[in-house]
Amino acid sequence: MKRMKMAVAGLAHSHVRSYLRELAAMADVEVVGLYDDDSTRRDDYARRFGVPAFETLQELLETDASAVVVCSENALHARYVEAAAKAGKHVLCEKPLGISLGEMKRMIDTCRRHGVQLMTAYPCRYLPSVAEAKAAVDRGDIGDVVAVKATNRGRRPGGWFVRKPLSGGGAVLDHTVHVLDLMRWMLRSEPVEVYAEVGALFDRTGDIDDAGIVHVRFASGTNAVLDPSWSRSPSFPVGGDVTLELIGTKGVLELDALGQTNEVCSEASGKTVRAYWGDPMDGPMLRAFIEAVRDGRPVPVTGEDGLRSAAVALAAYEAAERGAPVRIEL
Repeated sequence: MKRMKMAVAGLAHSHVRSYLRELAAMADVEVVGLYDDDSTRRDDYARRFGVPAFETLQELLETDASAVVVCSENALHARYVEAAAKAGKHVLCEKPLGISLGEMKRMIDTCRRHGVQLMTAYPCRYLPSVAEAKAAVDRGDIGDVVAVKATNRGRRPGGWFVRKPLSGGGAVLDHTVHVLDLMRWMLRSEPVEVYAEVGALFDRTGDIDDAGIVHVRFASGTNAVLDPSWSRSPSFPVGGDVTLELIGTKGVLELDALGQTNEVCSEASGKTVRAYWGDPMDGPMLRAFIEAVRDGRPVPVTGEDGLRSAAVALAAYEAAERGAPVRIEL
């Protein structure tokens, strides 16, 4: 089989390391180049992964890559995605898709006008436990889902994540999108109203939120509540979680998507450490994107999926500021 050629534009997100490792392990894929505005970061990744680095984005887009993976700071997603689309490249973009409704709609429209596909990186869909939970809901095992209680809690990141001009928002934007994507996918319903409380409870030195409670009402009538906080201390034994409790008319389904861990109580470190040993998600997500592009099929997680999940996070900020529920109308 002919090898599919891919490029990486933007290297700011920590997920890019995993993506590059996964792509390097695929015999039918060749990463032909990478680019980042930060030359130090660009050259470092080029050395570590043995991939050519380009000094300009335009030079990267002039290669014969069929697709581009965008892992830049959130505020630069639109720039990279639109440039790739205009160069005729299919795009897999890190989440959140963008930091405003307007730019996300523009990204989707640009890809459509240039005949390329846009996929949003939501790897949690590719965990077997998540897929089994969706199958159970689809079969009607717990009846009609009337309520959902969810968490996506993690440690406070550093760097550009806590610089609002680059991130677009804090914990609520960072963590709401993953779980809202899973809710939309499992419920087969769209969020129509959001109420939220948002704040900086753990670190009040900057202008970025690190805590929130997000309430969502879906068109189906299902009500959901989500904790998307950066509430895990550095000493907490695991970096983060993704959990959903789906309450149905015939039963309850509890999902701990990242619960496959080993726990070690060490006298040497003086604390308990949990190491994730479970199923991979980045590789299967990349494979799904590659095969859709190669076969000419629609990508499984679209730009519209990215827009609709990010819209909830943006509405949460508006609702918190107004102190009232906000309708989602796209």
